[in-house]
Amino acid sequence: MNNKLVGASSALCEIEQEIECAARSDAKILITGESGVGKDIVARLIHQRSRRQGPFVTINCAGVPDSLLESELFGHVRGSFTGAYRDKRGWLDQAQDGTIFLDEVGEMSLRMQALLLRFLENGEIQRVGSDRVQTASNVRVITATNRNLVERVAEKDFREDLYYRMNVIHIVIPPLRDRADDVAPLIAYFLDTFSAAHHIARPVLSEQALAKLSAYPWPGNVRELRNIIERLVVRNRGGTITPADLPREVSSTTPARAQAAGPEPVRRSNADALYGRMVDGGESFWTVVYSPFMSRDLTREDLRALVARGLEQTRGSYKGLVELFNLSAHDYKRFLNFLRKYECRLPFQGFRTVPSSANRTAEAVEATPLVAKGY
Repeated sequence: MNNKLVGASSALCEIEQEIECAARSDAKILITGESGVGKDIVARLIHQRSRRQGPFVTINCAGVPDSLLESELFGHVRGSFTGAYRDKRGWLDQAQDGTIFLDEVGEMSLRMQALLLRFLENGEIQRVGSDRVQTASNVRVITATNRNLVERVAEKDFREDLYYRMNVIHIVIPPLRDRADDVAPLIAYFLDTFSAAHHIARPVLSEQALAKLSAYPWPGNVRELRNIIERLVVRNRGGTITPADLPREVSSTTPARAQAAGPEPVRRSNADALYGRMVDGGESFWTVVYSPFMSRDLTREDLRALVARGLEQTRGSYKGLVELFNLSAHDYKRFLNFLRKYECRLPFQGFRTVPSSANRTAEAVEATPLVAKGY
């Protein structure tokens, strides 16, 4: 699929202008916006439109454990740790004369932030296990995050000097719910794209279905829309997409024209929609949550919210949570290991004897130091 910005909103036009301006320089760039808005596409377009001849190297800082991130970024020498059977160049070194895109940089530990700052200041690269310092002076760095780094700086979870070092050019991508004019062009683009990719005749979207899709708040942004349209294309057999073909969370949305006479509805969060698909729809956690989380469609906050809501239902029982999320009993250890690895395993005690149902989730989440620190 080609990397391009699709839409007709004024916000998208402003982003296009920002991309053109950024591509003319080698200044460091910080791209911010919710998960799924297309930060990676903007970064790639900046590289493609620049004069840089080297590669475009991408690393998801949230998807690599901190113990491995240093080795992946800076490289390592043979014998520096168990499994280091040969010397390895890091991604920063491989991006020479090109661009490195550090996605979800807000998830970096303070130690890794210090190492990154050192590179940004003087281009120094020191491989794990090596005493020799190399330099990579011609690497452009583009970073992105869905976090509010100003808040994280105030909470001492993100280095202020690194924030200002990264934030030379700042591009903010609004969520899709604030770019209503982009929904219809995106739907048409994805219908064309996935029909061609799957060798299926392009289905026709009914006016009623388009109204439902346009009214939906898209908590997962463009990624969610992309996934839903692909699903509709693959499953469609009648040649026309109607409201009955739409996912339940979309089909239950009231079109904007019908909302005009009544109060504004409360938007469902990512966690609300996914929880309903598992508990009410019988879908598995591995399909509904795990896969989107690993592909960065969901944040850790979304995952913690789901776990908290499930534990409230099971009164703190993780075994009950496995059953609630439609997993087999054999998945119990794998499920807990997954939550532990991504720091989303909440203390069960807060869900056992909390006096008020309204406060149960909040008190239990506050009991987790990681959540209190904003991770």
